[in-house]
Amino acid sequence: MPTVTETRSLGVPVELGEIDHELKKLWRESEGAATRASLMNLAVYSEESGSLQANTQLMAKITEDHACRAILIEADCKTESDRVEAWISAHCHVSRADSKQVCSEQISFLLSGGCTKQLPSIVLSHLDSDLPFYLWWQEEFRDPMDPQIWAWVDRVIYDSQPWNDFPAQMRLLESMHKEANHRVVLCDLNWTRLDNVRFALAQFFDHPASHHRLAKIDRVRIDFAPNFRSTALLFAGWLGAQLGWCLEKPESSNELRFSNPSGRNVDIQLRERNGQPIHEVELRAGDIEFHVTHADCGDLLEISRGEQRIPQLMPAAKSDSVSLMSEELMRGGPHHVYLHAVSCVRGLL
Repeated sequence: MPTVTETRSLGVPVELGEIDHELKKLWRESEGAATRASLMNLAVYSEESGSLQANTQLMAKITEDHACRAILIEADCKTESDRVEAWISAHCHVSRADSKQVCSEQISFLLSGGCTKQLPSIVLSHLDSDLPFYLWWQEEFRDPMDPQIWAWVDRVIYDSQPWNDFPAQMRLLESMHKEANHRVVLCDLNWTRLDNVRFALAQFFDHPASHHRLAKIDRVRIDFAPNFRSTALLFAGWLGAQLGWCLEKPESSNELRFSNPSGRNVDIQLRERNGQPIHEVELRAGDIEFHVTHADCGDLLEISRGEQRIPQLMPAAKSDSVSLMSEELMRGGPHHVYLHAVSCVRGLL
């Protein structure tokens, strides 16, 4: 049967031209004890040494809920001579419906030398039929963006949180997006981190009787963890874009001012503190304050309104790579709200 990566190794080394043959051989040896499953092609690109092993551990968990053909690439761009090494393996999990194992293929590549030139041919020649192609790019993007590979990508997944130059990175992505006729969906894991906090705050205003309070919002405080200022700015951008606010000249790096459609000022304070990426949000609308904060007791959010602060509990999203990727892989359609949020605070990111 296929190699069950209990030790999470890269699997069996193979010659580049023998990958398809060896994969077929792997499944013939399963003798019906396991079923190959794949809903997508998921390629992961990294230039960090040892990333093949690290990403293999991630894939072992991600494939529990998202069957795919995983194509892992570790690129060593510092080596002068061109070289490609490859391995095949399978991540197998017991099906919830019966005792049969459901397996996802993994093909791993170690590229040396002119890695960016080798990347399109390596990836595109090993995609699984006509399944959607998701590319998880774990590095910063470089100019030029190779059109050969981006023409095939359906969703590009990245994390803007560690970017040193957000505007430059977004310009590269938007250029690629335009070249691909806006077909590629941009998926930012830094945005995914905000999902549950955004839902928790938005639910205060679900009922039509609460809609009038949106125009009364005049103060917001966003507490964020060290190194997650861009996450807080995306949250502020989401509020501004959804409510039609216009960004004015910031009072300081952590004091933002917007004006709402009626000309009323809305002040947003960004406050760094230890805790979750977005640890707490406090919003004042007239004489009522709304609070969303991470509970001390686990993966929960405490939500409350008014001075009494009798909290209700809602689920809080996890911020590890597996959880963020699982959330993203369950989605479909374009991320228009994300793009509007970025546009709203682009000058601050």
